[in-house]
Order: sequence, then C-alpha cells, then structure tokens
Amino acid sequence: MNALSVNSSRTHFPLCISICSGYVCSAGGGIFLGWFFSSGYLDDLPETGVLKNGTVAALWLLGFIACGVIASLLMIRWRIFFVYLAIFLLGIGIIWAADAWRYSETVIPVYTVGASVIGLFIIELYRRSHRYFITTMRLVLRGGMIMKRERTLRYDKIADIDYSQGIGGRIFRYGNIIPVTQSGFGLGSDTAFAAGGAEVTTKKRFGFFGLAGGGKEVQTPRARTYYELHGVHPFKEVKALIEKMVQESTLAPYQREQVELQREMVDLLRGKMKDENDDAGE
Repeated sequence: MNALSVNSSRTHFPLCISICSGYVCSAGGGIFLGWFFSSGYLDDLPETGVLKNGTVAALWLLGFIACGVIASLLMIRWRIFFVYLAIFLLGIGIIWAADAWRYSETVIPVYTVGASVIGLFIIELYRRSHRYFITTMRLVLRGGMIMKRERTLRYDKIADIDYSQGIGGRIFRYGNIIPVTQSGFGLGSDTAFAAGGAEVTTKKRFGFFGLAGGGKEVQTPRARTYYELHGVHPFKEVKALIEKMVQESTLAPYQREQVELQREMVDLLRGKMKDENDDAGE
C-alpha cells in the first residue's frame, strides 16, 4: 500500500450535472429547433432553395456557436468549441451527401439531440477520469482521458481559496473550489476592452477619422477541471474539510518556530546560569 492510500482521508469526483450541462443545453437546443421549424415561422420561405436552406443552416450554426462558446468558457478549453463546430460540419456534410435538404427541418433536430446523447456518454467517461484526493498532507488532483494530468499541492503552499456555487450548485449541493498558491497558480485573467471613433468632415469634403481604445485586465481565480476541485459534493462538507487542513498546516510551522525560540531562550539561560556559578566558585 502506497503512502497516498495511507494518508488519504477522502476521494471525490465531479458531480455529473456540474460537467455535462453544455451537452444538456445542446439537446435542449435541438428540441427547440424542432419546435421552431414546425411552428410555421419559415412558411413564407420557398420549400426548397438556397434561401430556405441557408436560413435553416444559419440558425443551426448560431445555436452551435452559442453552446460551444458557453461550454468552452465554463471549461476553459477552446477545443470544445471546435468539437461543436466539427459536429455541425459533419451534420451539414451528411445532409448534403444524402441530398436531404428537403427534410432538413426534421433531420437537424434529430441529429442534434442524437449527437448530444452520444456526447453525454463521452462526458461521463471524462468525468470519471477525475480524482480529487484530500489527504492529511496535501491535495492531489488528477484528470484527463487521453493525457493524464496531476497536480499535487501541499496545504502550507495555499495562499487563498476561491469558492463558487451557481444556482444549480445551491440546489444540488455542489460547487467549485480553486486553491491558489503563492506563485499565482490557479489564477486566470479577465480582460475588458472598449474603443470609440469619430469622424469630422469639413466644407471642402476633407475628412478626419480618429479611433481610441483601452483595455483592463483583472486577475481572477480560474482553473481547468483537473486543476481544481470541480463540482464536488457535498460542497459545504468538502469546504470545511479543506479549510481545516489548511489551518492545521499553517499553525504547525508557527508552533515549531515558537518551540525552537523557547529552546534557544532556555539554552541561553542555562549558559548564563552556568557562567554565574563558575564565577561564584572562583
């Protein structure tokens, strides 16, 4: 038995709903498209032709882009966006190869829901690849399907801890915990940018155009799912346990310093008393 298993106090996984919300959103989008296409909003367009096919494909693409961007921002992995884009291109290719544009209002919702269901199985495998070990000495965070990653973090190296819970987290009692080290590991950045322009034209039709802008970057706790305790349940119990471990690890070095200082003072007093006794004996 290795040292990790001896010192382990708890092992946690991300809660399923915390990591598969993007694919549930995609399935909901497929159902919405099915309702929209059958609601009669597109009846004014020709049954076949570039205009109708382009409108249907554009609406489908916008839905995939929205879900892909939201999922990528939440998971901090832009490859998820390209997965959504690849699913869209594959669907367009299938419809084009089968010459099924006349049935696109039925094929697209069914394909979207089917792809989302398959994606849920893949996400479940990805979720099960995560392991969060809360030991008496350190945190061990593991995750990844193709490439396994592991982060080992001693409690005395933790400078700050960020806790977050969304609406679903408060209902189902799960949340995210990001330990931030003194070196800044566990921090990301949010950037805001604004720009404005102006154009002035004189009576002689000479024009001047100016553009000015500025941006601001703010450091904020942010990490990928295998570098944080993502979607842990029950949230309050895990939070209390980690706070206890961090507090004990920070008190131990302080107590050791106090003991060493007291020993030095005792040694100095003993040396002084010995010198006084020697002087008295002479």
